[in-house]
Formats: sequence, structure tokens, C-alpha cells
Amino acid sequence: MEEKHHAQAKMLPGWIFYVFFLLVDSPISSGSSLPPPPPPVVCIVGGGISGSSVAHFLRRYSPHSALTLRLFERSGVVGGRMATVVLAGETFEAGASILHPKNFHAVDFTKMLNLSVKKPPSSESSFSLWIWDGEKFVFKTLESKSKSSIVQKIVAITNSMLLFVRYGFSLFKMDSFVETTVDNFLKYYASLESRPVFETVDEMLKWADLYNLTARTLQDELVDAGLSPLLIEELVTVITRINYGQSVSISGLAGAVSLAGSGGGLWSVEGGNWQLVAGLINRSDVALHLHEEIETISYHGESYELNSTKGNSYKCEVAVIATPLDELNIRFNPPISIPKRKLQHTHATFIRGLLNPAYFGLVAVSEIPELVGTLERPDLPFSSISVLRKHDEKDISYKIFSRKPMADELLDRIFSLRKETIRINWAAYPHYSAPEVFAPFVLDGLHLYYVNAFENAASTMETSAVAAENIARLILSRYSSGLMLSRPSNMKTPTSHQDNLHFDL
Repeated sequence: MEEKHHAQAKMLPGWIFYVFFLLVDSPISSGSSLPPPPPPVVCIVGGGISGSSVAHFLRRYSPHSALTLRLFERSGVVGGRMATVVLAGETFEAGASILHPKNFHAVDFTKMLNLSVKKPPSSESSFSLWIWDGEKFVFKTLESKSKSSIVQKIVAITNSMLLFVRYGFSLFKMDSFVETTVDNFLKYYASLESRPVFETVDEMLKWADLYNLTARTLQDELVDAGLSPLLIEELVTVITRINYGQSVSISGLAGAVSLAGSGGGLWSVEGGNWQLVAGLINRSDVALHLHEEIETISYHGESYELNSTKGNSYKCEVAVIATPLDELNIRFNPPISIPKRKLQHTHATFIRGLLNPAYFGLVAVSEIPELVGTLERPDLPFSSISVLRKHDEKDISYKIFSRKPMADELLDRIFSLRKETIRINWAAYPHYSAPEVFAPFVLDGLHLYYVNAFENAASTMETSAVAAENIARLILSRYSSGLMLSRPSNMKTPTSHQDNLHFDL
């Protein structure tokens, strides 16, 4: 048809040809627009919450029902940094373990996948916390062994009074700082029509008024907010050491997210948070490649070639890196450039046995609280010790967080009895250092994307899902010239197959 038009144009006067050319080539001409490109093959590297969320949102927003999704996971299970461990015959979260009530993507995923919410115990409000400086406990709350809700309420009120006596009105200033940050973060759940697609992490953070928090340390932000040095040195430090394994020198945004993760209403998924990942993958109709590590990613003009350790080669129009590149050996051709970033390793040690009260200067095991937090001291060997389950007076399950591995000799000093010991080394999150510098979302200016660039702002299950949602929109807006945001009707419902995607550590 187009050839016929041009042949007729050759017989017209020059000025008529010129007008005709304008009409044909004008972007407002409705009959001459090129057909949209065929649905791409999207290869996703990483089987954690980032990769599964990208797959979910691509399937949800894509106008192409024939969109092909491949997901590569180098281990034999999905979940990434979400996993469980079995201790004394019970299942506990081993990695990312808590979700905030305002983590709306996680809330939606849980409802969509028909998963059950595991609520905190009814005694949460009377949970006992003692702060250890290596020689003595500098702060103690009360603990209630009673199951009476009235007694627990009295203990909770008493603990609130103890906190106020020690830290004063700084507690309210801390709450205000966290609430302001959370309110800004909630902007990422605004409607698609009112929320842009972000090409860079910087742009995404500035839009939500969060960028400045990444340029300064948490300590500087809290000092400016009017918090007392004692609150920062003790309670805030305990929280950042537990949640990020780092001190108050982390960036302000990561610190605010850490503080938000210590509030009330926290929850998890019954049976393990990894089920969110498995459910999203199943629902998104993904070709899953387990035990297949990607070694090289090369761009060949119109597509990427991914080569795996199994000797397989895959062609994809779009490639998505949904795992931290910091400790991987993927080779890119042409090479990419991202800021150097160190990952903070957290060593999670699970013990079934009994703590040694003498290690803490106590007489009986019953005196030891449910959570021992620690101050920032170079000689302290652990960040926290918490009670997971009290089976009986002489049989208790514990979880220890530390920056370095816990040697047997050290554990034998801290514990008087050990029946089971399980160690896990997590490359858990970035080592935060303000001002943060961010890797690009688009690694090569084409169609190679990096979800985990956002982790330098904050690293949680929910921030990974938020970044993944933006990446999915970015892929569709750039590849399909804005033809996106339809809701296909062929979404698969959850199946029991997700049980085969995971095993306990």
C-alpha cells in the first residue's frame, strides 16, 4: 500500500509531493504508524523477591499475552534471601523475616496467593529487651510470664514508662522521623496515572522526597531531628545492628527503614516468606531454570545472549538482573560500569539448647530476657540473641545475629548446653555509607536492567518489590513505546507446585 502511494506521488507537482510527504510522515497521521514490536522474550537472572516481582508485574501490565518470561536461579530453590530453617522440629525464618503493615505489595501478594498471615504473639507488647554493653546490661524492660492479657497490658505500660524515663521526649521525635519517611515512601503506591516511570534511582528517590536521606548518616539526621545522644547510642543502635548489622553511621533512609522495622504490627507469612516468591513465579507463567547460573551476557545488535554454566545459550530481547552483582562473576559484553559496593554479611546462628547465665553476670537462665541487644563496641561478638521458642525450662531455641562467624569455642562460652547448631552466612544487604551513589536501572542504555540498584537506598522485601514494579513499567514503556498497563485475563492461579520450589535450610 505504501509503495502505491509513493508511485502516485511521483506524478504530482513538487509542492503537492511536499505536502503529501508531511501528511504521511507526520506523527499525528493515524494510518501510517508502524505496528508495535512483537512481544519480547524477557530473561530474569535471580529467583528472589526482586526477580519474582518483576515477572509478576510484567505479566500484570503487559499488553502482550504471548510475552515469554525466563527466570534463572543458580541454586536449586527460589526465595533468594528468604528461607526457613528447621530447629527442634519447628520452622523459623532464617533470612528476611518481618514485614511492615504498610508493605502494601507484600500484603497484596499474600492475599492474591491465598497465603496465611503469621501474626506476632499476643505477648508482643510485653516483650522483654535488655541492652548489653559487653560487661553489663545498661537498660532492662520487664518480662511477663503470665498469659493474662491484663497482666501483659500492665507490663507493657510499665515498659513504656521505663523507656520514657530513660529516653524522654526523644522517643516521640524518633517516631515522627520514622512516620514522615514512611509517609513519603507510600507515594510509590499511588495510581499509575499519577506516578511516573523512573529511569534512575536518584529520580525515583527525589520524586518521593527521600533522596536527601541517602546523602547523610542516620546519626546526623537524628541529631537534627532533636534526638538525645543516649537514645541514638543505645536503642537506635540496637535496632540498626539487628536489622542491618551496622551502626548509626548508615545512611538516613536505610536507618529510617530499619527503625520502621522495629515498630508494632509486624507480620510474616505462615510457613515461610519464601512462599511469596514461589507463588509469584507460578502465577506469572515463568519458564524456571533452577541450578542454572548465568556466566555471560552479550548484546548482539537486537538481542542479548545469555550463556549458563550448563553450557546452554538463550536469546532474549530484554535481560533483567534481579540479584546483587557485587559478589557475582557475570561477564558482560560490552562491559558495564557500576559503582563499587560492599555487601554486609550477616551470620545467622540457630541454637537449640540453653544460654549460660554466667556469661551475662546472671544466676539463672530464667533471668535472661527474650531479646539481648548490643551497643556498638568493637569487642562484642554478636549483634543480638533472641528466643525463638521456649520448649521447656531446659530446652530453648535461639537465633543469633553477628557480623562474623560464631566459632564453637565462643558458643560454648555463651551457652551451657547445645543440642543443635545451624549456621548461615547471608550476603544480606549493602554496607551503607552516606552519601550513597547509585548504579543505573538501565545498565547499557538499551534493554539490560538492574533491579538491585535500588538496594543502596534501602534493602527489604518490600523495597525490592517497589523497585521491581518500576523496572517492569520501565521495560514496557521503553520497549513497547508506551503501550502498557493493560491487565491480561490469562493470569494463572496459584498451584501446589510452589511446594517443589523450596526446601528448608
